[in-house]
Amino acid sequence: MTRDHRTAHGEGDPDVAASARELVGGAGWRDPSETARTRGLSRREFMKESGLASLAAAGVGSTAGCLGGVGGSGSGGGGGDPPTAEIGYLPITDAAPLLAGYANDHFADHDVDANEPTLFRGWSDLAEAFLSGEVNVAHFLMPMTVWMRYGDELDANVQVVAWDHTDGSALTVQQDVDEWADLGGGTVAVPFWYSIHNVILQMGLREHGLTPRTDSSADEVADDEVNLVVTPPPDMPAALENGSIEGYIVAEPFNAIGELESAGKILRFTGDVWREHACCVVVMREELVESQPEWTTDVLSGIVDAQGYLRENRSEAARLLSSEGSGLLPQGPAPIDRALTHYDEHESYLESGAIRNADWDVDRIGFYPYPYPSYTEELVRRMRETRVEGEDAFLDDLDPSEVADDLVAYDPVRTALEAAGGPPAFDVSEDDGYERQETIRF
Repeated sequence: MTRDHRTAHGEGDPDVAASARELVGGAGWRDPSETARTRGLSRREFMKESGLASLAAAGVGSTAGCLGGVGGSGSGGGGGDPPTAEIGYLPITDAAPLLAGYANDHFADHDVDANEPTLFRGWSDLAEAFLSGEVNVAHFLMPMTVWMRYGDELDANVQVVAWDHTDGSALTVQQDVDEWADLGGGTVAVPFWYSIHNVILQMGLREHGLTPRTDSSADEVADDEVNLVVTPPPDMPAALENGSIEGYIVAEPFNAIGELESAGKILRFTGDVWREHACCVVVMREELVESQPEWTTDVLSGIVDAQGYLRENRSEAARLLSSEGSGLLPQGPAPIDRALTHYDEHESYLESGAIRNADWDVDRIGFYPYPYPSYTEELVRRMRETRVEGEDAFLDDLDPSEVADDLVAYDPVRTALEAAGGPPAFDVSEDDGYERQETIRF
């Protein structure tokens, strides 16, 4: 049975940890705020709702050491004994390498002591735990890491240490939506403003002559506009089924659930637009990476091994992670297995247009750990073009190449990957293993 953050506690100072939890309530997936459910959640509102603004003002973001983020026996730091891996995750297939790493003892194989991963109900909850030091290994949306590290209101010192997976998301729509133009005048849900989902969705809308709106109600949307709202992922299939939205774009297995349970269909896979893009990435605090380099590499070796296992044992992994196996993911094996395997059945997706770039030969969700600098650079450029609610002027001051150098720690994951056989172990040529050009095509 997976630990839940509502009952799990970190190993830092309990009074400080309790204070942090009080400052950061973490609204959660089921009740993120009335604003999020009705018209989306702005960056400023997210800070207010989740308590991150108070946390930042209190200096928690810069003092995680006293909260267990880099100090103490539980979280490690200071070059002392290796810490225990305290893993935080959301119940989506993006987290599969972290979960399989624990469930299959891949971390233990590299002498990493890992506690049972802690499930969180939303990004605000997980961010709180990460900032307070309750967890020291987590996965975040890649655009979210940019916002957390460089945004004006929060200096999280978050560092990307690996890709958790590639692709693994889709745009799921009502049955009568046959093309992008059919979304005009309607509403599409996204899981978070700073997400690859929001980035790719808005790229697609503009490509097809539609204007994304983040500041309107459904009654105010013109025929050539699409209203975007932030919606908790578990609520998306039900919202599609009851007709309150025309579609949603999100990580698996919620697209598979939309297909299996909510009469939805895939309009487009995101990995068929931006080839082998990262969605969620593995993160640690920069202080921990610098103070515990060997431990960091060992953790990443476990993740690399877990990704190798997932690639070769997809249906087995679906059952292992599901409610019928370890219970680390609350869904049953059917939607998880569909998310991990069903892309191979190309014919129906080719006929519908959900797949237009079959020559790319990618999976519905793929696994490759190395964080290509070219992706980070292109993502920063695309984020500048993406509408969000709240202030995003900080993006204008970012140099894409500098972000790629500063946000990501490359050496630990490269060392772990080479020890596992290098890029060829993931069917990637040596020439393309650490550098590539981004491919985006509608």
